[in-house]
Amino acid sequence: MSWKTLDDMSLGGKTVLTRVDINVPVENGRVTDATRIERIKPTIDDILAAGGKPVLMAHFGRPGGKPEAEFSLEQLREAVETTIGHPVVFCEETIGDKAKSAIEALPAGAVLLLENTRFNAGETTNDGDFAAALADLGDIYCNDAFSTAHRAHASTEGIARLLPSCAGRLMQAELSALEAALSKPEHPVVAVVGGAKVSTKLDLLGNLIPKVDQIVIGGGMANTFLAAQGIDVGKSLCEHDLADTARDIMARAKAADCELILPVDVVVAWEFAANTKSETVAANACPADAMILDAGPQSVEEVGKIFAAAKTLVWNGPLGAFEIEPFNMATDAAALKAAELTRAGSLRSVAGGGDTVAALNNSGAAKDFSYISTAGGAFLEWLEGKTLPGVAALEG
Repeated sequence: MSWKTLDDMSLGGKTVLTRVDINVPVENGRVTDATRIERIKPTIDDILAAGGKPVLMAHFGRPGGKPEAEFSLEQLREAVETTIGHPVVFCEETIGDKAKSAIEALPAGAVLLLENTRFNAGETTNDGDFAAALADLGDIYCNDAFSTAHRAHASTEGIARLLPSCAGRLMQAELSALEAALSKPEHPVVAVVGGAKVSTKLDLLGNLIPKVDQIVIGGGMANTFLAAQGIDVGKSLCEHDLADTARDIMARAKAADCELILPVDVVVAWEFAANTKSETVAANACPADAMILDAGPQSVEEVGKIFAAAKTLVWNGPLGAFEIEPFNMATDAAALKAAELTRAGSLRSVAGGGDTVAALNNSGAAKDFSYISTAGGAFLEWLEGKTLPGVAALEG
């Protein structure tokens, strides 16, 4: 992988067009979670410290290629300013003379926030003219939005072909963490792959099998693998029509000397509700009228031993129905074990995906993982071995 960072660029006196992801949740005009804004601060700080002029490009929501007031980035200006600790000026246009004038008039030490890139239909179609109009505003392009790098849009891919380009600090951290976890990992490498359906993780499993030593299968996915071995999973969420696919995955894993780890005991319940009656039974002893909602304590103990022997952990997806108690127990216990090993310096742990981040935050383990990706789809596509256009455009 060969991509430049801010350290490779001469930023003094230059306008740095910086693609960020500040697509944050807003309720009643207020940002309810500023995590994504917090993560762009190091890039902005470094551009300003080097004498550059940061001009932020971002999308917000899905306005459909035309201006819509509810998707204006103006409503985020105050939150961005407060979070990054620098004055933020908003420009109501994304390209053109108004944007150029706003850049020209920007005071030293301030940041310019351009209007939503998706107000122009050329953004999502990666239109060459729109990319050129964006590039015309600045001297250097900095992509700090790994979470949008799986989209070939004008502000993530097109513009990178037109200006000297580099990765921002968040993008740099994401790429470095993923490279260490999968491209050049220290073995043994263990992956946790969970979630509701095998069908959504076929590409992921296919890419991981030749690269990792063990894969812990969790969540509803595990039920499909159990059923494929002839085990009755009762009324559990299960893709019975994918039994042949599951058996094929198991055969491919065996051929690649990659061990698939399935639950040896499970927590079952008779309704999907918080604090409902539940029992722990052997994985092959689910009552016909019950459903599997979590891995059991013996399974968690086994996973803990696997983590303790590993050097690298990649995690995507929960081990059970973590959203409702007590079916968060397996995910929480395994996450806390991974966090403990990471703190001790014996494990490099990288995790990502919406449910995964929520589960690790709920358990209190997230803060001790080596890296938590908030990139969602881009993180998953990277793990699947797919080329991300926004990253590919920075290479060379």
